[in-house]
Parts: sequence; structure tokens; C-alpha cells
Amino acid sequence: MAKASARSKSSRKPTKSAKKSAKKSVRKSGGKPAAKSNTQLPIALLFPDLESELSTTRRMLARVPEGNEDWRPHSKSRTLGELATHLAQLPGFGLIMATRDEFDGLGQRPPEPRFTSSEERVRFFDELSGQLRKVLQQMTWEQARMPWKLRLGPKVVMSTPRTQVIRTVFITHSAHHRAQLGTYLRMLDTPVPWSYGRSADEEPPAAI
Repeated sequence: MAKASARSKSSRKPTKSAKKSAKKSVRKSGGKPAAKSNTQLPIALLFPDLESELSTTRRMLARVPEGNEDWRPHSKSRTLGELATHLAQLPGFGLIMATRDEFDGLGQRPPEPRFTSSEERVRFFDELSGQLRKVLQQMTWEQARMPWKLRLGPKVVMSTPRTQVIRTVFITHSAHHRAQLGTYLRMLDTPVPWSYGRSADEEPPAAI
């Protein structure tokens, strides 16, 4: 039994090659633990499609034809201008969820932005997208797992992990309204840009 115990203790000791490898690792990192790879951050694992989704939305917004802001396909539908503006605002929704712990749906809201051109609307979208991208790149796992609450006054109507809300209310929500906008463009005889694949008007670039 004593010999077996000695063998067991010996097997737990690091080998010479393991010790050398550890020393090399420490020397390369300047004596500090190696930094975590970006692939371990929440943005890489939870939002790997962020850039492609933002690019697809931008292409759609850039196609909104001028002079048709008040057009709508049905009396119950949003106008073209209202739909495009709502879509352009959605990165701001993601920003709220990424930087705040809760939102009161009955609270005071800023006035709806108004744009004089599609180009101006796209610039607004780009600005919000840049802010959201920066926040998500810096998000830690602790922040990602925190619950996010939607309130209606004192009543909590939703409490969900932050990143799940961002996925649903920003990314999935954007895809929903992009599809609507694509239908508007088709009905206005405006070429519809490619999205997840080819459209009737465009092929995606060969490198995609």
C-alpha cells in the first residue's frame, strides 16, 4: 500500500516538460497571466452575427426612396417613413438594454427623430450602431448574465437575462421589420438588396 501511495503522489507531480512549458508561457506574457482571447467574450459567442445584421439593415435603409415618406400599403400599416425610422432606431433599443438594468414603458420618452432624407436616416443608424458595437465589445460575462427588467410603472412585466433581451428586441426585431421594409420596397418598384441570400434584384458578393 505504501508503494502504491508513493506512485500516486509521484503521478500528480508535473513532468519536466510541463514545467518548461509553463515557464515559457510566463516569460511570453511578461510574468502575467495570458489575456483572455476575444473569442471568449460575450460579443463573440452570443452575437457572432452582429456585424452582418447591422450591414443588412443598413443596405435596406439606404434603399428607401425619397419622396415616398407618407406611402403605406394599408390603412393599418406604418408609413414608409415611420417604418424606416423605427428600424433605424433599433440599435438604440439594444443600447438601452446593454447600458441600463431596466426600462419603464410608461416613462417619458424622447421625441421621434425626423429626417429630411434617407441619407440622414442612415447616418443616424450608423451613429447608434457604432455606440452599441463599442458597448457590446466591452461587455463582461457578469454584465451579460444580469437580469434586465421591463416595467410598466411599478409593475415588472419582464425579467430576462440581458443578452437574451438584446437578441430578441434588437436583432430578431430588426430582421422582422427589415422583411416588412423589403415588401414596401418591392411594392414601390424599388430594387430590394440581398439579405441572407440573393433577392430578385441582387446577388450577394462572391466573397460572402
